[in-house]
Amino acid sequence: MNPSRNQIPSARGVLALAVLSVVLVACGKQGGQQGHGGMPPADVAVATVALRDVPVDFEYVGQVAGSREIEVRARVTGIIEKRLYEEGSLLKAGQPMFLIDQAPFRARVASAEAALTQAQARLKQAEREYNRIKPLAAEQAVSQKDADDAASAFELARAAVKSAEADLTTARIDLGYTEVRAPLGGVAGRALKVEGGLAAAGGDSLLATLAQTDPAHVNYGVGEEEALRLRDEAANGKLVLPKDGFAVKLKLSDGSMLDRVGRIDFRDYKADSNTGSFAARASVPNADGKLAPGQFVRVILSGATRPQAVVLPQRAVLDSPNGKYVYVVGQGKEGATIAQPRPVQVGEWVKLDGDLANAWVIRDGLKPGDQVIVDGTARIFFPGAPIKVGGAAPAAQSAPAGKH
Repeated sequence: MNPSRNQIPSARGVLALAVLSVVLVACGKQGGQQGHGGMPPADVAVATVALRDVPVDFEYVGQVAGSREIEVRARVTGIIEKRLYEEGSLLKAGQPMFLIDQAPFRARVASAEAALTQAQARLKQAEREYNRIKPLAAEQAVSQKDADDAASAFELARAAVKSAEADLTTARIDLGYTEVRAPLGGVAGRALKVEGGLAAAGGDSLLATLAQTDPAHVNYGVGEEEALRLRDEAANGKLVLPKDGFAVKLKLSDGSMLDRVGRIDFRDYKADSNTGSFAARASVPNADGKLAPGQFVRVILSGATRPQAVVLPQRAVLDSPNGKYVYVVGQGKEGATIAQPRPVQVGEWVKLDGDLANAWVIRDGLKPGDQVIVDGTARIFFPGAPIKVGGAAPAAQSAPAGKH
């Protein structure tokens, strides 16, 4: 029996298989010159690491408070007759705020005036009696006891007048306290007593609060770890602090910057046991009242410099589960140019000129001369991937410090 045609390969089939084998071998050789899985090398731009002096800012969350905040209290007991100010308005020092019913206090003043008049009359009487008996006692025409009694009565009458004068002064002071005035200029808070309410001196006496908002105080805290690190860096020369102190800038909740600069006027020497931070306070001019007590702001401390620091564009710094890293240009086993991951420790986020409008200060992980990939990292799919280096990015040049 003759073999089937399907079982015996034809000369044409053998030739086709040979051609296909040659093509596959050729493709394999070409793939050895390309990237992983036949991918071409990724086009990237690099920046050569150079040292430069970098101005840095430190940013914290702050809350506005009045430079002086006081409680307005009633100093006498009585019924609130009238509120004399608009809640939330700006008051001048001495401006009336509340009026307490004056009728009983006017009566006390009148009673004290009458008591003083009586005391003065008794004093005149005692003085006349003393002046009458004194010469008689000198001639021994009256007993010594009568003379002593007259002198004592005269002294007691004078003391009674002084007591009556003091009572009258007290009554007049209490009458003045019925008109409650602002002890200082500032913004008045909500009234805590309404007309007809009872104000009890020494008890339920709080009528309102008053805050002086020019200048305004901004309270913020610096974490214990950061405070210690900054102190050590300043001591080691890694951070240069401003000679005249930090300039305090404020960023409002809408992202806008306040158009004025403040200064730090208080730093606590001890850490808060509840928050683990060192309390600090800045004083900021606030004549136009843009800052209100209780308002949250971002406190930006400007003026410090990191000498001879490394700065990279923000886009060059990548994140991983183990922290931040960058890709640097390296050499593979066969001399190919590849992307090598390098862990880095970042510092402050700075805003300089040009390509460094959003940049990281790199504290550790890089040295001068390293070539860091700043553009094209999205085309690097795995560590050690082959790359093709294009032109240098602007960040590779050591430029002077720009806007901050």
